[in-house]
Amino acid sequence: MKFFVDTADVAEIRRAVAWGILDGVTTNPTLVAKTGRRFEDVRSEILQLVQGPVSLEVTDMTLEGMLTQGRQLAALGKQVVVKLPLTREGIAACKQLTDEGIRTNVTLCFSANQALLAAKAGATYISPFVGRLDDISQDGMGLIADIVQIYKNYGFATQVLVASVRHPTHILQAAKLGAHVCTVPYKVLDQLFNHPLTDLGNEQFLKDWAKVPGQA
Repeated sequence: MKFFVDTADVAEIRRAVAWGILDGVTTNPTLVAKTGRRFEDVRSEILQLVQGPVSLEVTDMTLEGMLTQGRQLAALGKQVVVKLPLTREGIAACKQLTDEGIRTNVTLCFSANQALLAAKAGATYISPFVGRLDDISQDGMGLIADIVQIYKNYGFATQVLVASVRHPTHILQAAKLGAHVCTVPYKVLDQLFNHPLTDLGNEQFLKDWAKVPGQA
C-alpha cells in the first residue's frame, strides 16, 4: 500500500518525508486555507519536497474552467495530479485531461456507481471518503470493498485512494481489502508507529544495556 499524507502543512510533509515511507501528498482548498498562506507558495514548497504524486485541486466548477486550471496545474511539475470533483463536469474533464496524458484524482466519491464512472473516464485515482460515510452511519469500508471488487472484475487501472481516514484501523482495513493508497492526516500517519509493547521493550533494553560492563 502507498501512503500519502493529506495536508498542506509543509512542516508536516517535511517530517513525513524524513521517515522515508511517504509516497505522495494530497491537498484540497480547505487544507490550504488552514495554513493561512498563498496557494502558490504552498504548492511550490510541496513540489520541491515531494517527488511522488501531489494532488492539487481545481476550484472552477465549469468544464472549461477545470480544463484550463488542470492544464495549468499539470504544467507545474511531473508530480502533479489534477484533483477533480465527482460531478458531470468533473468526469468530462477527467476524460479529456486523461486523453491529454494528465493524471487525475477524482474526489468526493461516496458510492460504487460514482467510482465506476471515474474509472470509465480513465481517472488515475478515485478518492472514496470513508470517514464522512461513517459519520452518517454508512459503512465507509464497505464502499472500499465494493470498489476494489468492481475494479478487479473489469481490470480497471484506476487506483483506489482511501480518503477521509480518521484512525489507524481505517488504514489496516483498507490494506486488508487491497486498496492501493491511503491518504492520511499527519497525526494518523504518526500513530502507526505507536504500540505500548514497543515502548516498554525499548525501555527494558536500554536499562539492561546500562548494566553491561563498560556501558554505564
